[in-house]
Amino acid sequence: MSRLNDANIKIALEIISHYPRPKSALIPLLHLAQEQNGYVTREAMVHLGELVGVTSAEVYGTASFYEMFRFEPVGKYLVNICGTMSCALMGAGDLMHHAEQKLGVKAGGTTADGMFTLAHAECQAACTEAPTLQVNYRFRYKVTNSDFDTLIDDLKSGRLSDEIPSHGVVARIRQRIPADRGVGAIAPELATENPAWMNGKAAL
Repeated sequence: MSRLNDANIKIALEIISHYPRPKSALIPLLHLAQEQNGYVTREAMVHLGELVGVTSAEVYGTASFYEMFRFEPVGKYLVNICGTMSCALMGAGDLMHHAEQKLGVKAGGTTADGMFTLAHAECQAACTEAPTLQVNYRFRYKVTNSDFDTLIDDLKSGRLSDEIPSHGVVARIRQRIPADRGVGAIAPELATENPAWMNGKAAL
């Protein structure tokens, strides 16, 4: 797959401009690359390294620390079913088995149409709502087999397209920071005074 396209290079440079050191922008840049292709490609990691002045190995080292970044193609919808203690006690194993039957793939697999990837997940921090799952990191709580079937059918039909975008899209609206509201993207060692917002001078 690809490096960042022209439109995303423009966004990447804007993101980098908000940080005192270019490599500090790496996490939002990884999200941008994943949004473009649905996962973080090797070419994108090389490109990001060039943009922020680090090696592709450093980019991968950062990205691989976080569960949300994927390095191989996944389906339009990544379905993560929690299997940690609370969810396991509340039937997550049975739910996963049902999900495998419904989708026709084992955990870790992607459906032939490229629509769904099914995966195990560690604790999703919603233990009182077990069993839980996420679709592209959007939560579903106390999921029954019937709930799962309805969810998959709704995703297939497009009924949830306003709620759950394709994998890689973190948010539909990108943050914009006006120049006069920024904290100042200079290296800390070069700062000679506190930014205006620390002194209560900036308009809220």
